[in-house]
Amino acid sequence: MDILRFITAGSVDDGKSTLIGRLLYDSKNILIDQLEALEKQSKNKNENGIDLAILTDGLRAEREQGITIDVAYRYFSTPKRKFIIADAPGHIQYTRNMITGASNSQLIVILIDARQGVIEQTRRHSIIASLLKMKNVVVAINKMDLVDYSEKVYENIKAQYQLVADKLGLENVNYFPISAFHGDNIVEKSSKTDWYKGSALLDFLETVEISENKDENNPRFQVQYVIRPQTDELHDYRGYAGEVISGVYKKGDAITVLPQNIQTKISKIETGGKEVDSVFTNQPAVLHVEDDIDISRGDFLVKSENLPKVENEIEAVVCWLDKKELIEGNKYFIQHKSKTLKAIIKEIEYKIDVNTLEKAPVTENIKLNEVVKVRLKTASPLVFDSFEESQSTGNAILIDETSNSTVGAVMIL
Repeated sequence: MDILRFITAGSVDDGKSTLIGRLLYDSKNILIDQLEALEKQSKNKNENGIDLAILTDGLRAEREQGITIDVAYRYFSTPKRKFIIADAPGHIQYTRNMITGASNSQLIVILIDARQGVIEQTRRHSIIASLLKMKNVVVAINKMDLVDYSEKVYENIKAQYQLVADKLGLENVNYFPISAFHGDNIVEKSSKTDWYKGSALLDFLETVEISENKDENNPRFQVQYVIRPQTDELHDYRGYAGEVISGVYKKGDAITVLPQNIQTKISKIETGGKEVDSVFTNQPAVLHVEDDIDISRGDFLVKSENLPKVENEIEAVVCWLDKKELIEGNKYFIQHKSKTLKAIIKEIEYKIDVNTLEKAPVTENIKLNEVVKVRLKTASPLVFDSFEESQSTGNAILIDETSNSTVGAVMIL
């Protein structure tokens, strides 16, 4: 069976944790001992006598306050598919956690409170979904029980969100009227929304087409570690260990070492301690080359006929994740997979207004959770593809030089 990785997002108290709990409960993916523990700890009980939200809210502070603080991952399966769910917090101050979960997801479920409609946090999470090139967006209009399962309310919110989706270029958007608390349209269709002609949410999740971003046309391999034992048995051994980011590598392939721009050939490939003829996407491997070249951690070995960009000035969209403001001219470390370089913010070109979704001029320093377009200059050339061409080699993070904290999520243009 294939695996669908998805994230739930939305504002505070929109029902993200309850939705995941409902999926687990109604699909019978909760063990008896878990149910007994839930009954004892439940405060906000449904008709089954349990609070489904605490299935994912594992921290004590989360259970005391009834909120989600950190991303929680849950796993379940049905006869048709396996699932990995990331439950993201709704508070604005925890947007960084939401980005972390979304970066590894193939689909996003954005919950909207039927009483509130589309709000600022809905737009913020939609912008992130757009920036991360999420191929599938599910809009779950929750708490329909609190608006008497009104078709009019559902259609109005659907129209509101479609304006946001059109503005951001979100294409595969699917809408569901649900009640996570009562289980309406989650695992089975509800008779309370007889006007709704679509499927239940789980049925959609089981059948939605998912495409892995493996980018076989752009073979990329980044060195994570240089293996040089220098023992009597392995006196001349020199291998370059890493994971095949994309594509296929075969013994004898002509490759280019970047950023040095030196051509050579693959002389031997090892994986799992055995010599093999080829390796492919997501496989860990050790590559050997014919020539003696100074290759270090973070360097790329790529097919010579299809090269990425090698530049020390890049344009990028940055989601700012730190309480300390982003200021033009500040210096940071940029970490691009296993390569870390010094970088400076040369220019902040504009920021995205969360309410209008328009480009806005920058009149003051950039604050926590704001999204901006910047020009960066790195101390030495960076090897990359644009995020649109390859999410794997088109993303990076900014790290504060003094605190060593991650302060920015970077999508390279």
